Amino acid sequence: MVQSRSRVAEHRLLRPLAGLLIAALLVGCGGSGEGDALLTSYQRDLAQALGQPQPQPADPVNIGAFPDRRERLFDIPEIREGMLDLYALRECHITSLVAARNNQLGRVAPPSQRWIYELELWRRLHACWHSDVPESLSENNRDRLARLTAAKTEQLPLVSWNTLFDSDEWTGSFSRASSPLEPDSSAAIDEQVSAIEWLQAATLNQFSQEWQHESSTLEGYLDTLRRRPLTAEILRALLLAEQRLGEANALLEASLADTASCQLLAESGPELKSQFQQKPTAGWLDNLEALASRWLGAVDELLESHVPPPEAIARYRDRWLSLDNPEAPLSAFVAARDEHRRYWQALAEQCE
Repeated sequence: MVQSRSRVAEHRLLRPLAGLLIAALLVGCGGSGEGDALLTSYQRDLAQALGQPQPQPADPVNIGAFPDRRERLFDIPEIREGMLDLYALRECHITSLVAARNNQLGRVAPPSQRWIYELELWRRLHACWHSDVPESLSENNRDRLARLTAAKTEQLPLVSWNTLFDSDEWTGSFSRASSPLEPDSSAAIDEQVSAIEWLQAATLNQFSQEWQHESSTLEGYLDTLRRRPLTAEILRALLLAEQRLGEANALLEASLADTASCQLLAESGPELKSQFQQKPTAGWLDNLEALASRWLGAVDELLESHVPPPEAIARYRDRWLSLDNPEAPLSAFVAARDEHRRYWQALAEQCE
């Protein structure tokens, strides 16, 4: 930015109620919910159909902590100019803008407003430099205008990154204090993908003089992201599903390794395979894969529209958000599903 130099019976009765309330809170703040109910029901039915003991579902790992603020933001040095020097550039119409940014309200503006400010400042400087104004300036003031325009052109992509990664709306999407995505969440995906797509377009068009960057539009899309930690919900749902599929795969693997296992089956292998493919769990897993691919794809495109990230964000992105890293949640989930299908196919062939 350009600156001037100048937070008892009643007790027995209440105890069961308190327990119910606590359980409800746990479901809302990190419990597994309907998605896990479908998966554990699938495991139970599978164990019964295979004539095996039901597995004891284990808790999946949590997602990694999002990098600290100092690790995820770029250090952007301040450009200091005196008010008299800025007044000499008054025909560029930046003095009132700088004054508003440097007043008490401007100094405590949220990250989104700082981006709006920097966008407008760059546009005025850029337009001024490509006008007749430089010809009327002294050599010192013309050099000052050139220096300010070049500096703000270089800084603007860093400012747009910092705006996103310093906002509570965006960082809250990665909150570890979240529940796995539920099967009825498609509408939330639609709404938030629209917000992501607008932010990507705003980033790609920040050097366009024609791009409209109204503050109310930006705030509206950020408010959409604020409504739920969608990235964390999707990642936790993928980790949960991978864990449950791994436990189900262990059941199938044990049956395949036992030469007498076909005699224990409730139906033939092909019949069982067909039955389990029709269970609601299969539909949820299909939906989860589609939703996760869509959301993480949108996030990936948003990140690609920005400058290369700080190292801490690059590592987080590769470990948790990647579309192709085998150890990332989406790829690991898809691999567990593929393995599950292979086990079912092998059981169908072995126990015809």
